[in-house]
Amino acid sequence: MWLLFAFAGPVLWAASTHIDKYLVDRYFQNSDTAVLMVFTALIGVLMLPPIWHYVPGVFALRPLDMAVMIVSGILYMGAMLFYLRAIQSEEASVVAPLFQSSTLFTFLFAYLLLGEVLTWKQIGGGALLLGGALILSLDSSLRFRRIKLRLVLLMLAATSVLAISSVIFKLFAVRDEFWITTFWTYVGEALFGLGIIAIPAYREQFAALFRKSPGPVVAINGANELINLGGGLSVRFASLLAPVALVSAISSTTTLFVFAFGILLTAFFPKLGHEYLSWRNLAQKGAGAALAAIGVALINLAGH
Repeated sequence: MWLLFAFAGPVLWAASTHIDKYLVDRYFQNSDTAVLMVFTALIGVLMLPPIWHYVPGVFALRPLDMAVMIVSGILYMGAMLFYLRAIQSEEASVVAPLFQSSTLFTFLFAYLLLGEVLTWKQIGGGALLLGGALILSLDSSLRFRRIKLRLVLLMLAATSVLAISSVIFKLFAVRDEFWITTFWTYVGEALFGLGIIAIPAYREQFAALFRKSPGPVVAINGANELINLGGGLSVRFASLLAPVALVSAISSTTTLFVFAFGILLTAFFPKLGHEYLSWRNLAQKGAGAALAAIGVALINLAGH
């Protein structure tokens, strides 16, 4: 079952990536993407009361443990802010492959902090998953894209911070239960959003956005944050059932789903998104998907 939860994350995140790009292009051309993080914080705030009500022992932790979990939430929000600033200036299909560096950082941090050791089959499966994503980072001439240094630095910052947040989450979730850790992570996300609102320039942009397009922005953002929430919770739960580095490797298939959704948008909703659909381009994507499938097969074999 952990594979189901692990794959739910990249599928939902791929959909969210296209929604993020649409939101940024449509409503945030003249605004800072930090304002978008307020909506993520609001979703976290809404989740706090039901978790508090239904999960016992939320406040029975040591203050230091609570503080570290809150930091994990703050780090997650910081990673997403780096990502949104990257996607503001580049296509979703260019940004998505760079997320694969998160697996490398997660392998390192999981080894150093959690002492996780993978079998050779699991390592091979993860490598094939990464290889499939790497193929998709090539242009139509099978050469690496020329990525701007600013974009690379933003995404390296996003993925390294996200990896630290994921490892911290598992470190405490294994000991103090999933929903208790999730509760304090959401507290951190809420504090991050509060910090954004506390800055006058961002608060003015937030108010101006609501005055100009309150309905669409609230509706699209709300739906997108729920999609993101579902993906995040699925992957976090999967990380409790399997090595966090392995779950991260599966999360690298987000790129495959980003391209798949891009093809569907191009075919049926071209105003919402566009992908280049030559035969060579489709063959390249098929090869990437095949490598990912073989990687999943190896992972399954390693688990038996």
